[in-house]
Amino acid sequence: MDINFELYKIFYYVAENLSFSKAAAKLYISQSAVSQAIKTLEDNLNIKLFFRNTKQVKLTNDGEILFRHIEQAYNLIKNGERMIDEINSLERGEIRIGASDTICKYYLLNYFKEFHKLYPKVKILVTNGTSPKCVELLKQGSVDFIISNLPNQYADSSMKIKKIKAIQDVFVAGNQFKELKNREIYLKDLENYPFLMLEKQTATRDFFDNMLVEYGTHIIPEIELGSIDLLVEMAKIGLGISFVWEKCIEEQLKSDEIFIVNVKEKIPERYLGIITHKHIPLSIGAKKFIELLH
Repeated sequence: MDINFELYKIFYYVAENLSFSKAAAKLYISQSAVSQAIKTLEDNLNIKLFFRNTKQVKLTNDGEILFRHIEQAYNLIKNGERMIDEINSLERGEIRIGASDTICKYYLLNYFKEFHKLYPKVKILVTNGTSPKCVELLKQGSVDFIISNLPNQYADSSMKIKKIKAIQDVFVAGNQFKELKNREIYLKDLENYPFLMLEKQTATRDFFDNMLVEYGTHIIPEIELGSIDLLVEMAKIGLGISFVWEKCIEEQLKSDEIFIVNVKEKIPERYLGIITHKHIPLSIGAKKFIELLH
């Protein structure tokens, strides 16, 4: 099957924007030319790619399948263009990183500053998201690499994982639970307290749930959120006990707003890691950024 690649490019823009008019504007061609190109592609492939009516454009199941592949191919081409731009020079270009808000704030921020000092003309583009979202972005080629809590069960065999920094999680509580302060208790004792936790389908929540199973403890969080900082703030005002990366609470510990709840069981050490795609080459800028990390 010999199909003009320009048709796939037009398909990509329509599928990305779910709009014939927006695709036409971005491609600097007429809307009728976009419509004709999609019709030609549908005829060549003998499938229907979009449901169209006066109000909206929606991908068909076949369209969804094609888009997943075209999106990855498009991003590979864009990566190639970026790498050509950057050959032997870091005078321009960009790096694209996937990471959670917490990792950006408590780990990456200083590296952003250091990298910007070294290569001020290279843009740093960060996409925040949960572990599965960041892995999906990497699969699509939408980011160069991701920084994630490990283990990350959403990474697959197409990805390479490298540990970069050990991290320690702790249980924290506000002074409303001062009876727990300066004591050592069993993890099972915490079943009697309200709990605040990260939402499901995050590496931290998966780690927490697996640890509870290992120690035969059953805790159902009363509040589930997507932000570690907000969990800490809620713990400070006494809404419950939480489980967070110790690095996130250094300032609050100094001011005695919260305290670490000591448990007899050992909380396993975790790691931050760099996850890259084995089949997508890293740009020069991405390699230079990764070299800074420790």
